[in-house]
Amino acid sequence: MEWFNPPLSSEIDYSQEEGCIMSISSLRVHADPRTDYWRKTHYGFIRDNGHFLYCNATGNFEMSVSVEGKYASLYDQGGLMIRQSPEYWVKAGIEYVNNIANISAVVTRDYSDWSVINLNNFDARQTVHFKLVMKEKSFEIFYSLDGEKFSMYRVGFLSDSDNFQVGIMCAAPDSETGFDIEFKNFKLKPI
Repeated sequence: MEWFNPPLSSEIDYSQEEGCIMSISSLRVHADPRTDYWRKTHYGFIRDNGHFLYCNATGNFEMSVSVEGKYASLYDQGGLMIRQSPEYWVKAGIEYVNNIANISAVVTRDYSDWSVINLNNFDARQTVHFKLVMKEKSFEIFYSLDGEKFSMYRVGFLSDSDNFQVGIMCAAPDSETGFDIEFKNFKLKPI
């Protein structure tokens, strides 16, 4: 795996999981301040400087990860990402908005499209589990609060490409100091 926009501070522990293209037992990152992925919509700017640890994947695949962050500032975020180019990508995970953790997905096809599920009574520092399935050039995104029962919250089409960069992303768009986040049990496997 390699970094697109590496953070100033990170620690990674790889693991070997049978049947996986790539697996990581733990990734700890301090997300640098003023980092983000966003294109045009509503806010009118483009940012492509978030942290993204990725490998290349083709065809049908599934990736999953557990996320636990010390969110402090507006839009602190972390989760999974599929990227074809600066204009075509999907990020899915937690996004911290108005002191509340939100299940979040941004689908970008030149313009970003953001959707959230508000977790009002959820401790924002608890672990949330995410799964992203790419099948027949379409994706499905799932989340779980207990790691067992997953709920789908987004389905979409990204592009006709069969080649993607896939992995773990985080960013701290409005923070002056950044924040700490940990990803556990990342798995990428063909389906």
